[in-house]
Amino acid sequence: MKENYRRCCGIDVHKNSVMVCVLPPLGQPHLEVKKRKFRTFTRDLKQLRAWLKNCGVTEVAMESTGQYWRPLWNLLEGEFGKLLLVNPQHIKGLNGYKTDPKDARWIADLLEGGKLRGSWVPPRPIRELRDLTRQRVHVLEDLNRAKNGIEQLCQSGNIKVSSVATDLFGVSGRKMLRAIVEAKHDAGWMADYAQGTLRGKRRELTLALEGSFTSEQRWLLEKELRQVEWLEQQIEAMEQEIERRVAGFEQPIQRLITIPGVDRRTAWTIVAEIGVDMSVFADARHLASWAGLCPGNRESGGKRMSGRARKANRYVKRAMCQAAWAASHTKQTFLSAFYRRMCVRKGAPKAVMALAHHLIVVVYQLLSRGEQYVEFGGDYYDQRNKPKVVARLVNRLTKLGYWVSLEAAELPEPTASDAPASPELPQRTVSPKRKRGRPCKCAERGITCKHGTSAEVNSLIQKAATPA
Repeated sequence: MKENYRRCCGIDVHKNSVMVCVLPPLGQPHLEVKKRKFRTFTRDLKQLRAWLKNCGVTEVAMESTGQYWRPLWNLLEGEFGKLLLVNPQHIKGLNGYKTDPKDARWIADLLEGGKLRGSWVPPRPIRELRDLTRQRVHVLEDLNRAKNGIEQLCQSGNIKVSSVATDLFGVSGRKMLRAIVEAKHDAGWMADYAQGTLRGKRRELTLALEGSFTSEQRWLLEKELRQVEWLEQQIEAMEQEIERRVAGFEQPIQRLITIPGVDRRTAWTIVAEIGVDMSVFADARHLASWAGLCPGNRESGGKRMSGRARKANRYVKRAMCQAAWAASHTKQTFLSAFYRRMCVRKGAPKAVMALAHHLIVVVYQLLSRGEQYVEFGGDYYDQRNKPKVVARLVNRLTKLGYWVSLEAAELPEPTASDAPASPELPQRTVSPKRKRGRPCKCAERGITCKHGTSAEVNSLIQKAATPA
């Protein structure tokens, strides 16, 4: 086969059939265009693959129509020199000039002219892991809907347990719900199922459990509780299967969980959605655009339109926004300082999106370089702009009516015990604070102290107890 030999094929994908159009080889326009229709059964798709090989096809392009392209992609993957999956929005034909054969010819012409931009399709192991993580998200949504249905059912029967207990589906709450279904005990008896700190609210629980549940509502409640238990079992089984499949990606996951706000489940989603090979993205900005975590690009007539982010991949966007929200609540970290800095200027929703954009850039750098996350500290911006911060704070105190004189503080020299644990994650020395409340009497009673109080307080108590 010559190097300049090209024969392009366009495939219009549907649920029950696919329309295939094969153009003549490059430089041989006198040959006819071949068009053929195949059904989507596995045997027919294998015949399609054999027919394309007999035609000498080198490049294939197809539309990403729902989930119908996936069986065809799995059969054609690795069989041809170039296989493209394109967005239907990018290859719309002309209005009034649309049939299945014409659509296939249109796709083939665009492929031959080099005007198509293929979508990224991850390897098969990543695709299978992605199916599991997405299915887990859907089951979690079903579980939340079932729990909300139980809460609404309790409110309709005037059961106010959720107004007293923090978690209706904790150990105590589930026992009370089961007792309501059985209808064998009164409210005071059911309130005695409370455990832990909830036992101090038994009086309020007795009032909350005095509802007006009917036999029909009890039947519905029993069905909803069974559904909740079944969904929880499904989620547990899925998480075990995901753990088995991510065993080969343990090193990237360990790097990702060093980022504040990213737990193991979030790392699953990141690996399943964007993979571990960052060479498929030109740079971190392309990855952020692919994930829909950057402002939209809308301009017309020289005017900048709405900068609302586009939908893109909703699974990775949701995971990164959840990680950003968790990182914004961490203490003395660069990410929390970044969130507060953006929140003052943009507001909380936009600050979360900006932090999610920053996190996806960090993820790209960690996976492409094979490094761990390095923490800059919560005072990074203050140290970088120290003169401006000092001037601003002095000016603010002056406006409040105070004269300010500054003197450099002498920081204590760090000891061996205060040394950072690793060069990548430096730690700051924090002076210990005395705990609030009365000191314990362990030293006075001659027993070992387990309350975590400082040795200084215990020594003072011991001296006071020793006779002169």
